[in-house]
Parts: sequence; C-alpha cells; structure tokens
Amino acid sequence: MSTEQKSVPETDTVAREPDGPRPARLTAAAALCALEGCALAAGGVWMLVLGATGDSGDRQQGVTGGVTLLVLALLPLLAARGLLMRRGWSRGPAVITQIMALPVAYSLLQADSVAIPAGIVLAVVAVAALVLLVNQATTRALGIKGPGRAEPK
Repeated sequence: MSTEQKSVPETDTVAREPDGPRPARLTAAAALCALEGCALAAGGVWMLVLGATGDSGDRQQGVTGGVTLLVLALLPLLAARGLLMRRGWSRGPAVITQIMALPVAYSLLQADSVAIPAGIVLAVVAVAALVLLVNQATTRALGIKGPGRAEPK
C-alpha cells in the first residue's frame, strides 16, 4: 500500500450521494414503485382478512395468498426508498417489479370483467416506470455507469 492510499479518510470508502438535486424523473419513478408496493400490500391485507374470516371459501389459500402479496410488496417499497435515497442498487429491483407487472397486466386485460380497467392502469404504470428508470438522467443520478465506462480519476 502506498502512503497516498493510507492517508485517504474513511469517509471516502462510504458510498456517497451523487451531487445536485434529485431529478424529477427519479422522484416520479420512486412514486410509481411506491404506489405499486402499496397496492400489493393493500391486496395482501384484503386477502388476509378474507382468508381469516372465512369469506374467501378456502381459508388456507386466502391466508397464503395474502402473506405472499405482503412479501411481494416489500420489493417495490424497498426499491422506491432506495430510489429516493439515490442508491444505485435500487434500480434493479424497480425494473424487475415493472417487468413482473406487465404479464399481470396482460392477464387482467384478458379477463372478461371489471379487471380490465385495473389491467390498463397497471400496464400504464409499469411502462411509465420502466421509461423513467432507464432514462439517462435517472441513471446518472443513481451513479450507474454504462458498460466499459471507467470512473474518472
């Protein structure tokens, strides 16, 4: 180790927040992820209540579905928090959430019921969030480098 490396303060080893204000696109992407997470959590609570009261027909299936939705709600909620805090790792879970939402939206659109408007809303939110997440301003704000781009010294 050279003397230069030894004299680097410990604060440089901690991940630093990128400079400048948070872009509106990043805030909007975080809001959409949080909206999806809240919707999943609300659906999970609703399924748990129906399952626990026995109104869903099959108690075990209702409780299992509710718990599953609550656990799945953690992914977009944690991603939204990471996006707001400008953490580079948060874009991956946010993108995965949107990609997972698209087949669900398609399934809702194939239904012959009141689920069609929900499918439209979900598809619009997922596509909008994906566009915001892959935007160059968002990528720059999160400190994500493209392939083959070295960090300047």
